Amino acid sequence: MADILEVAEGLQYQTSDEKQAYQITTTNWASDPTSTSVTAYIDSTNVDVTSTVFPTNSPSETGDVISLSLLQGLTRGTLYRIEVQFTVGSSVYECYFKVMCSR
Repeated sequence: MADILEVAEGLQYQTSDEKQAYQITTTNWASDPTSTSVTAYIDSTNVDVTSTVFPTNSPSETGDVISLSLLQGLTRGTLYRIEVQFTVGSSVYECYFKVMCSR
């Protein structure tokens, strides 16, 4: 069963050669997010690898959509947990998704 904070799309797959810009729609949590921050971890060890896989870590918000910077430089066979925190009013929300580097 998925954790309540996990995005509905669930596990994503990406190869070590790809660069993907993921988007998250926040409508299920709240509207008009601001102050977004993104942190990437190796799921099995909780090691923070944000600076490696998001060398340009500048998420942006448009309406209810958060656009992440390119996720890149993944290591084959590694499962990553991408945590996204954002603010709406005085509340801080967090969600996450996982990315498996398949080859």
